[in-house]
Amino acid sequence: MSDDPAETGTESTQRICDLRLDEKSIIRRNPDIEHERRVAIFDLLEENYFAPKADYAASYPGPYKLVLRMEDNRLAMDIMTADDVGLETIVLPLTPFRRIIKEYFLICDSYFKAIKSASPRQIEAIDMGRRGLHNEGSELLRERLADKVEVDFDTARRLFTLLCVLQIRG
Repeated sequence: MSDDPAETGTESTQRICDLRLDEKSIIRRNPDIEHERRVAIFDLLEENYFAPKADYAASYPGPYKLVLRMEDNRLAMDIMTADDVGLETIVLPLTPFRRIIKEYFLICDSYFKAIKSASPRQIEAIDMGRRGLHNEGSELLRERLADKVEVDFDTARRLFTLLCVLQIRG
C-alpha cells in the first residue's frame, strides 16, 4: 500500500468539495452532453485528489470549491475555500489540447453512431480508441497542472471530460 496521499486518498482535505461549470462558458447543450457533465461532476465529487501547490493565506488546507470556465480560449479554474473565499485562478492555454479534443470529439461521434447499428466488436474497438484518447488528454492535463496543483489520474480524467464539455461548439 502506498503512502502517497494522491494514491491512497488519505489526505481528506486535499480534495474538491464542490464544482461548477460557468454557465456562460457552455455553448451547446443536449441530453448526452448534460449526462456526461452530471456524471463527471458526481464521480469527481465522490472521490478526488486535488492539492494546490500555492501557499494560501492562513495556510488554508482545503477542501476546495472549483469553478471551470472559458476565458479567451483558455481554461480558467477558480479555486475557492469551502466558504467561497477566492484563493487563486489557474489559467491554462488550450493549444496543447486542441488535437486531442478534436480527435476525441470525432471518435465520440463515431461511438454514438456505432451504438445504433454496429456489432459489439466494432463498438468495443471504437470505445477502446475513445478511452485511449481520453487517457491521453487526462495525462496532458495532469502535466499542464503539475506546477500549480497535483491531481490523481481519476480526477484528471473527470476534469478532462468537463474541459471537453466546455469546448463543445454549436
